[in-house]
Amino acid sequence: MGLAQSACTYVLDNTRNYRRKRRRHSGGWQLNYTEEDDSDSDSKVYASKRMRLMTTSQYIYKALFQEGKNHDVTLVIFGKEWNLHKIYLCQSPYFASMFSGSWKESDQSVIQIEILDSNINFESLNTVLGSLYQDELVIQPSEVVSVLATAALLQLDAIISKCCEVMTQTVNIKTVIRYYESSKSYGVSAVEKACLEWLLVNLLCYVPETPDRLREISVDLMELLVTSQNLCVVQTEFSLYVLLKFWLYLNFHPNWEGSAQDGISCAHNYFKEQGSQSDLEFLLRDVGSPYLKAFRGLRLASLIGHPQDVDMILGDRIIPASLLLPVFRMQWYRMLQTDQGYDKGPRNLTEVEFNQHSLRCGRVLGASRHQMWRWTGFHFGLDLVLTYERGSLKLRRNHRTENEMALSQQTRRNLMFRLTIYGLDEQRMVRYTQSTGIQSTTLGKNEEICLITLEKEELPLFLSANFLVATPLTPGVSEIQDNLTV
Repeated sequence: MGLAQSACTYVLDNTRNYRRKRRRHSGGWQLNYTEEDDSDSDSKVYASKRMRLMTTSQYIYKALFQEGKNHDVTLVIFGKEWNLHKIYLCQSPYFASMFSGSWKESDQSVIQIEILDSNINFESLNTVLGSLYQDELVIQPSEVVSVLATAALLQLDAIISKCCEVMTQTVNIKTVIRYYESSKSYGVSAVEKACLEWLLVNLLCYVPETPDRLREISVDLMELLVTSQNLCVVQTEFSLYVLLKFWLYLNFHPNWEGSAQDGISCAHNYFKEQGSQSDLEFLLRDVGSPYLKAFRGLRLASLIGHPQDVDMILGDRIIPASLLLPVFRMQWYRMLQTDQGYDKGPRNLTEVEFNQHSLRCGRVLGASRHQMWRWTGFHFGLDLVLTYERGSLKLRRNHRTENEMALSQQTRRNLMFRLTIYGLDEQRMVRYTQSTGIQSTTLGKNEEICLITLEKEELPLFLSANFLVATPLTPGVSEIQDNLTV
C-alpha cells in the first residue's frame, strides 16, 4: 500500500470518531469534523426546495374569468359586465342552448340578461359563473339559497346537489323556513324533507320561542304540519290549538315583538275582544277564512277533553260552533257506549283510521332518569299512568278504589298506541329515532306493560305518543269538517 493511500485511509477512518465542534485554542478557532457533519452538509445541498406555484386552475380563473383575457362574449347582468368565454359557459345547459343558434343571442358579442328571481344577486352570479373556470367551489350557508337559485337558472346539477348537501346539514331555527320555501321553488325534495322533519319535531316545543320564525310559516305549510301524522304534539292537542292561536295573532300583528308567553296572553285578549265585535266566529269572517284550513287539522275530539280547555275555546270564538257541536254530540255517544260496556276499545283498525282518530300527546324526557306522569283530559274511564325508568317506558291502567266511580268498571279494555322517540343534535335536527309502530294491547285493572325499551338513553329525548282508547264512530270528525261551509 502506498504512502499516500495509507495516509488517506488513516484520515478517513479516524475522522469518524469525532463530532464536529468549534474549540478555542490559544491560536484561534479550530473546526473538528465528523462523518455526521458530511451527511448533514450533503442533505442540505441536495434537499428538495418547495415553492408554491399557481396551478393551472388558478391561472385559468385569474386570467380568463377575473381578467377576461381573450374573451369572446360579454354578459351584462344587474348593470355589471362579465367578459367571458363561450367554450366555458357552454358547460351550462342554459348557455349551451343560448349559443346553439336558435336564440337571437347566439351571434351577439354583448348579451343583456334580465334576472326575475329575487333570490339571485350579483354575488351568487359571480360565484356560479366563476365555478365554470375552476375545479372547486366553496358555498357558505348564508349564501346557499342565492347560489341554489342561480344554479337552478343555469341548470348546473352538480352545484344544485352541492347546495342541497349544505342545506340539509345546516337546518336550524334561523334557516328552516327560508330553506323550505326555497326547496319548493327549486324542486329539491331532499331539502324539503329535512325541513319538514325539523319542523314536525320542533314546532310546539321550540319554534314559539322565536315568534318571528313562527310568523313566517305560511298557511299551506302550517296546514301540512298540523295534519301530519308525524307531528310531535308536546303535551296535548290543546297545546297545538294555543300555538295556532298565537300564530294567527302574529299574522295580524306583523310588528309585534316579545316572548312567547307574552304573545299567548296578547293573543287571548285579542280574540276575546274580537269575539265580542261580531256574531260570526273568526274563521267564518272574510278576514279569517284563509286560515281555516290550518285549523282543520286539529283533532277536535281530542281538543274538548277538559272543561277549562272547552271554556277557553268557546270564549275565543275562533272555531265555529257549527264545527264543535257535532263533536260534542258524538263524544257523548261514545262515552255512553263505553260506560254501558258496548265498546271495549278499538281493535284491528286500519292505519288511516288510527291516524285520524288517535289522541296526540308528547313530552320531553329531561335529565331525570325516573319520571312519572299522566296526560290530562277525558280518556273514557281509563286513568293511564306512564313511567320512564332505566331506559324503559311503561304504561299502567291505574284503578284505585277511591276513584272507582269515575273509572271504567270493565275488567279488560282494549287500546291502540304508537310511540316515537327522538334524539336531537345541537341544531335540533333529528339524529336518532325509535318507534313502536302501531300496536294493540289489552289491559286489566292496575295492569302494567312495557311500551318500549330505548336503544339509546341520551337525555333529553322527545316522546311523541298516539293513543286510541275508544272505537271511532262514523261519520268521522274529518267528514264533519268537510261539511263546514264558509
